[in-house]
Amino acid sequence: MCRNIKTLFNFEPPATEAEIQASALQFVRKLSGFQKPSQTNEAAFALAVEQVTQAATLLLSSLQTQAPAKNRGVEAEKSKARSRERFAQN
Repeated sequence: MCRNIKTLFNFEPPATEAEIQASALQFVRKLSGFQKPSQTNEAAFALAVEQVTQAATLLLSSLQTQAPAKNRGVEAEKSKARSRERFAQN
């Protein structure tokens, strides 16, 4: 799966519409293989992004959990630490 698509559920503050749309765009890019579609495919590409955004928004609003919401700052720092460890020069 595309590494640029991040988990959006159960965070405080909740995911924004822009974050959901960016995730949908990454998903459609991955499925289609297009970074930027040709003019011929542009309408289909835009429609797919819109529909995936709507589906993702519905999914995120429907999910439930008993787990406490994760803190975005803490999770971002954990991710940076994993990245530093992974790409550390030996």
